[in-house]
Amino acid sequence: MEELRKRAEKALEKFNIENEKVKIREIEAESTDPDFWKDQKKAASRMKELASIQEEVEKAKSLREALDKGDEKMAENLLKNLETLLYFTSPFDAGPAILSIHSGQGGVEAMDWVSMLYRMYTRFFEKRGWEFEVIDETAGEEAGLKSVTIDVNGKYAYGYLRFEAGVHRLVRQSPFNADHLRQTSFALVEVMPSIDEKLDIEIKDEDLEWDFFRSGGHGGQNVNKVSTAVRLTHKPSGIVVTAQSQRYQGQNREYALKILKAKLWLMEEEDRKKEEAKLKGGYKTPGWGNQIRSYVLHPYKMVKDLRTGFETSNTEGVLDGDLDSFIEEELRKL
Repeated sequence: MEELRKRAEKALEKFNIENEKVKIREIEAESTDPDFWKDQKKAASRMKELASIQEEVEKAKSLREALDKGDEKMAENLLKNLETLLYFTSPFDAGPAILSIHSGQGGVEAMDWVSMLYRMYTRFFEKRGWEFEVIDETAGEEAGLKSVTIDVNGKYAYGYLRFEAGVHRLVRQSPFNADHLRQTSFALVEVMPSIDEKLDIEIKDEDLEWDFFRSGGHGGQNVNKVSTAVRLTHKPSGIVVTAQSQRYQGQNREYALKILKAKLWLMEEEDRKKEEAKLKGGYKTPGWGNQIRSYVLHPYKMVKDLRTGFETSNTEGVLDGDLDSFIEEELRKL
């Protein structure tokens, strides 16, 4: 109990309840201004932030009470939650995220692997109670998905999901050939913050090229009959973004701009990290050559994260969305 108490005191000092109370008072003061509610979207976001801070303060108070009562089990659970929060230092960690999965080497196998990863992540979102929406998807010719992009709205969605960015490798017996040969497939996962209004990225109208086409995705008859889908090209960077999940062109345009802004921010962030790493002596770009995790289903069962060394033989559980242990291991490295 003494060791637990020391860890808790350290975490509570870092969390600083009084600072969090100041944030609560600031947002409450903002909400009394009549102009605050003119922008409904921004107001809703701030009130959600307020509720989140209030919840964290209450948990920190409960931790203090559990320590005073000597309730070791409750204190341990509350401390674990608080320590996890303290790992999230990026200004975007607490907010929503955009997650994209792209098929790589492996043909139809890789496209099937994308659909498996899509299921894995959506199960993870569901278990956490996060809301999510498919922004864009491209079906594979024979099976699976070539790519899919998801808008994820949940508490600390970006903070948790950013550790999933990178190449994911699957080894299994192929269900697509009669001999069931062993097959290796690759997929790339991209993760970006979704808080477009907070991203200080300048985008000039003359740098954008818009194309409109009929959606091939879900969304009802209107989507497929009218040119509601959009393709946005950012000429200076060459980035191309598509969005086709919404019934109206205007909504898909908003999504496309949001994704573009996030991708440009990610590029700037990678350049910054690259420069920092040069000074420290070493940098790896998150490209195809640098896989972060292997999922082996044959000849044995094992999922291993190559960054932390954490592994489990419970491949079924992982592919059903049990990712917490992998993410917690990454958090401990911070």
